[in-house]
This record gives sequence, C-alpha cells and structure tokens, in this order.
Amino acid sequence: MRTDPAHPRGQAADADADADADGAAAAGALIARATVVIIGGGVMGTSIAYHLARAGVRDVVLVERGELASGSTSRAAGGVRAQFSDELNIRLGARSLEAFGRFEAELGRHIGLHRVGYLFLLSTPEEVAAFEAGVRLQNALGVPSRLLDPAEARRLSPLIRTEGLLAAAFSPDDGHCTPESVVQGYAAGARRHGARILRHCEVTGIDTRDGTVTAVRTGRGRIATEAVICAAGAWSRSVGAMAGVDLPVTPLRRQIATTEPVPDLPPSLPMTIDFTTSLYFHTEGPGLLVGMSDPDENPGFATDPHDRWIPALCAAMEQRAPALLDLRRTGGWAGLYEITPDHNALIGEASSVSRFLYATGFSGHGFLQGPAVGEVMRDLYLGREPFVDVGALGVGRFGVGALRPEANLV
Repeated sequence: MRTDPAHPRGQAADADADADADGAAAAGALIARATVVIIGGGVMGTSIAYHLARAGVRDVVLVERGELASGSTSRAAGGVRAQFSDELNIRLGARSLEAFGRFEAELGRHIGLHRVGYLFLLSTPEEVAAFEAGVRLQNALGVPSRLLDPAEARRLSPLIRTEGLLAAAFSPDDGHCTPESVVQGYAAGARRHGARILRHCEVTGIDTRDGTVTAVRTGRGRIATEAVICAAGAWSRSVGAMAGVDLPVTPLRRQIATTEPVPDLPPSLPMTIDFTTSLYFHTEGPGLLVGMSDPDENPGFATDPHDRWIPALCAAMEQRAPALLDLRRTGGWAGLYEITPDHNALIGEASSVSRFLYATGFSGHGFLQGPAVGEVMRDLYLGREPFVDVGALGVGRFGVGALRPEANLV
C-alpha cells in the first residue's frame, strides 16, 4: 500500500444535525432533574436513550462531553454481523441485524446498510475446527452461516489469494453500514419521544447516599437522578470509579486506512477478514476501508494515527491480498477499542450501588450490538425480562473467575 499522508475521518459526518430540536442541548441550559441519566453519546448511549424514551420513560437525559458519535463510534469500521463463537453475542448480533434492516423505516434515517456478508478466511486446522463449531451453533440459532472452500471464497472476494487458505466462513446476512448515521438516527428518535441530550457536557462526579445513586455532577451543574447508565465506552472505568464501581475496561488504539477508487470493485464484495492476521477490508465509497490489529500497540487513550503499523499491514496484504499493495492510501484515522479481560461485554447493574447500570467493554463489537443492547438495557432498567439473559456478562464474573471469552474477534 502506497503511504500518502492519511487524513482523519470527519468526526460525525452530519454531527448532531438534529440538535436544534432539543432546546436544552442547543442553548446549554441546565437540566436540574432526570429520571435516568445516560453517560455517553455513541451508538450505545443513543440506542439506550431511544429505547427507554420510546418505552415511555419520562425525563431521560443523555450527557455527552463532545458531539454525538465523536468518540469510538465515529471511528468504527461499521461492520455488522452475527458470526460469533459465544451464544450471547450471536443472539445480540442477530437481533441487531434485524434492527439495522428496519432502521430507515422505523427511524427515518438512511444508514448506508450493505448486506454483503462477512467472509472469514481460515488458514490453520485449529481455525477451521473452531469455525465449524461456530457455524453449527450459529445455524442452530437461525444464522445462515456456512463454510466455503477457498475457490468459492475467492469468487466472493476476488482481491484475495488462496495459497495457504484451508477454508472460509460466510454469512450473507452480515455486512456494514455508517456508524454516525445510526447514532444520529437514534438521537433524533430519542428526542421525538421526549429524551433530552446535553452535548459538550462533561460528567465530573456521581453522588450516592446509602448505596443509592442520587445525582450526576457535570461541568454545567448537578442533575438529580436515581439512576445512571454508563455507556461511556473506553472511558467507562473512570465513570464507574465515580460511583465506586470497578469496570475493567482498557482503551486500545486501532487504526483504519481508506484507499483510492478501485476499478471494477464488485458491489457485493463482502467484509473480508484474514483471521490469522486480522487484516480486513470492505468497500468505502468507490475505494476500500482497510484495517488490522497491531500486536505492538500499547494500551492508552492516544488516537493520533501513526505509520508504525504499515510494515505489518503490508506483510499481511502480501500474504493474503497482494492487489491491495498497489492502492494509494487516501485517508485514515485511529480510534479506541474498549477491551475487557475476556474480550466480552460488560452488561448489567452494579450490586454495590443501586441503580448504576452499565453497557460497555464490547472489545470491538459494540457498534454492531448497539440496537439489541439498547433493548436489553431498557428491560433491565424497567425490571423486565430481556429477550436474552445477559446475566453471564455482568462485571461480577471476573471476581469469581467465570470468564466468558469471545473467540471471533477482529
């Protein structure tokens, strides 16, 4: 890949285009009281706000220290899938795919959904065996994934080379869409149902009394409330600490590059992942979006792009998709994964503080699970039974050694 200077992606392409519909958000007015305060204005926070407000919860307030979708969501690759190894993730992914499919009809926002599938390229017997087991579980849960031979994989994704490839896994229901549009759609829907959104409003503390939440303190004043939902992504650990709750979330920089237009690029090109190296690509306009994990990356909040990952990226391309090496890099950005010790989400309510709920730590698959998790958090807040039991994803699992690892990570 020819390394022209990369340019950061415009944060939140239509950033808060509907903000004027919320007078408090636009004018910076203080909201003194809320039934529930959601911290974080990415896909998770806005989805939760929408689902709560639509369910009739009054005085829902979302606080975001920047613009909506200006954190990790705006820097996501936008992939949506149900091909996971963990049953809970399969169910959350499949439920979210249904929601993405009806998003425009339900929320009136076009999200650029491309149902072109996810194609995992498998190069070792261990990978093949793991994905065979995964496909069996996914099929049992209604996901139409299947194993392919290398020749069929190349027909779907003609930019790859098949030397050393043993098999591939593919599901046609998967794909990718535009993260910022999803956030803006949920935010507009939440406002229509009465939720209020405070942008440029940093949370500075959470007050509790006798083990119960009483208020959220912000740079614009104190909001009295009896419930808080932390959806702060990579910043969740510090939010949890404000309430005395340990949320073991570690930030880790991940980088993405975009390329010049690619002639004769198939419109049905799937999201293609070389599972051994984690190299992945999908269409982005007339070109490609390309990413890969960097094993030398250190945890931290840095989001400045750098070129240290390019040699490893090019080596992975040379092995699996050499045609990408000739493409000029026209842009790129870095964002943060929110990693937990077992690379699986934290979803639940704190046992030590009444009415402190959390949805965070998704370790790279948060955007694609946002719609379903919004439903789950609505039901947990209302004391209803969610469509899937997420009890195993509570933060308490780390204290008792009940880790729940997810294997299909990108």
